[in-house]
Amino acid sequence: MVCKVNCAAIMGVDVLPVIVETDICNGLPSFDMVGLLSYDIKESRERVRTAIKNSGFLVPPKRITINFSPGNIRKAGTYFDLPVAVSILWCLDIIKCRLDDKMFVGELSLSGRVVAVNGVLPIVLHAMERGMKYCFVPAMNVGECRYIKGIKVIGVEDLNELVMLLVSGGYKNYQIKEEIEEENISTVYEHNFKWIKGQVMAKRAAEIAAAGMHNILLVGPPGTGKTAIAKAMKTILPEMSQNEKIEISKIQSIAGKLEGNLVGERPFRNPHHTTTVTAMTGGGINPKPGEMTMAHGGVLYMDEFTEFSRGVMEAMRQPLEDKKIVISRKGGTYSFPADFILLASMNPCKCGYYPDRNKCSCTERDVNKYLEKISGPILDRIDLCVHMNNVDFFDLTRESSEESSEEIRKRVNKAVEIQRKRYENEKIRFNSQLEGENIKKYCNLGKKEQELIGQIYENMDLSVRAYEKILKTARTIADLKNHEEIKYEDIAEAVSYKAMSVRRGL
Repeated sequence: MVCKVNCAAIMGVDVLPVIVETDICNGLPSFDMVGLLSYDIKESRERVRTAIKNSGFLVPPKRITINFSPGNIRKAGTYFDLPVAVSILWCLDIIKCRLDDKMFVGELSLSGRVVAVNGVLPIVLHAMERGMKYCFVPAMNVGECRYIKGIKVIGVEDLNELVMLLVSGGYKNYQIKEEIEEENISTVYEHNFKWIKGQVMAKRAAEIAAAGMHNILLVGPPGTGKTAIAKAMKTILPEMSQNEKIEISKIQSIAGKLEGNLVGERPFRNPHHTTTVTAMTGGGINPKPGEMTMAHGGVLYMDEFTEFSRGVMEAMRQPLEDKKIVISRKGGTYSFPADFILLASMNPCKCGYYPDRNKCSCTERDVNKYLEKISGPILDRIDLCVHMNNVDFFDLTRESSEESSEEIRKRVNKAVEIQRKRYENEKIRFNSQLEGENIKKYCNLGKKEQELIGQIYENMDLSVRAYEKILKTARTIADLKNHEEIKYEDIAEAVSYKAMSVRRGL
C-alpha cells in the first residue's frame, strides 16, 4: 500500500506543496528516490536508512520506491528527511495513524536526532493555509512558530519521540513551552540622535524617510556625520505590526538568520562596497535571498555609494521601483520581496572635500566624472537628498539638548499610524508605496499648492517620477505635522530635498 505524507518545497520565499509517496514491495533490495530532486535530497537515502536503524527499527531488504510529487518542481534541501522516514515507518506498520491532516519537516542525523533546518516558519504558515491541523518540526525550530494560530506545531527531538507521539496520540495534547518574548525586552541602542550635534536638515530628512519609508542620500565631506546619522537611523524606524514581523521573519527563516523567535526590530543591512551583484540581488543554483531582500521592511545602508560597482547600482533599478526581485533560472522563476529604505552616503568628489578649494584639488571634470557613477535613473529613484557641511565649532561645543531618538520615533510612529488608517482598504502601508490613481487620490492639492508644484515641475524640468516623489514626500511631511491636506509649506520642504538631487554637482 502506498503511503502519502505532506511536506513542502521552498521556492525563493514561496512555499509549494509536495507529497512524499512511498511504496515498499518484494523484489531486489533497492532504495530509489524520484521526482526532479537535487543532489542533497538524493544523498539523504543512506542518512534516513541509518537514522531509522539507529532508532531501533528494522528496514527490510525490499524494493523501496519514493516519489516526490509533483514531478515538475525541483526540490532541494534537507528538510525532506523526516517525511521520508515517516512514510517508510508507516509502510512498515510501525506507525498507523491518520496522516492527511499532518505535515512533517526536518533533517535527520545518523543517530535519529531531528536537526534544525531553515524555512520552518513559512512552511508552517503554508500548512495552516492548506488546512492542516498538525505540523511536526525540529524542536530547535518550534520557537519561531510560537505565535502562529490555527495549527498545532509539535517540536520533536528525535525519531523515537516522533513515533511515540504518533502511536500514542500524545501530539494532540502537546504544548509549546512558554518563553520570555525577546521583543518585549527594551533594546539599548549604541547610537542615538541626541549625540549628533548640528546637521538639523539631515536629521529632519532621516525622520521623513523613516516615517514614509523613503529613499535618502547623504552627501558631504568626511567627518560630517553621515555614518553617525545612518547608524542612528535604526533607532527611529517605526514599530512593526504583527503581520510585518511574520513577513520579515519568513525571510530571515529561509536565510537561516532567525534565532528561535519572531524578529523584534526592522532589519538594517550594511553591505561592503565590494559586494557582488548576486550577493545584492540573491541567486545561486537554488536561489537564496540577497542583501536587498534581507533588508525588506527595513534599511539598506550603502556607505561610499559611488564605490559600488556599476552592475550593483543598475541591478537596483527595478527593485527600487517594483519593490521585488525576479530571478529566472532553469528550474523556474523566483520572486523575492525587496521593499526597503535605501540609505546611501557619499563624498561630493573623489578626495571628498569639494567645493572647499583649500582642501580639494579636483577639477570640475573630475567632480562630474565622479558624480556620473550614479546614473540618472538611480538618482531619480531617491526621494530625499541632503548636502551635509562641517559642523561649526560653536554648534559643536555649545550646551544644547539635541532631540533624542525616542522623541523622534514617537512622531514617526504617529505618522505611520495615520498612514495605516488611511490605507487600511488598500494594498499599501506607507506613502512611498503610492502609485497611479492612488497618488491623485491621497495627494490632493489645493489651488495654491497646485500652482506651486506646476511652477516647480516646469522650472526644474522634472521627470514624472521625480514629480510623484515630491508629492509622496510632501504627503509624509504633512502626516508628521498632522495636516489632513498637503499644504504649501509641505511641498516647499519636499522640494528643498529633491532640488539637491536634480542639480548636477549635488
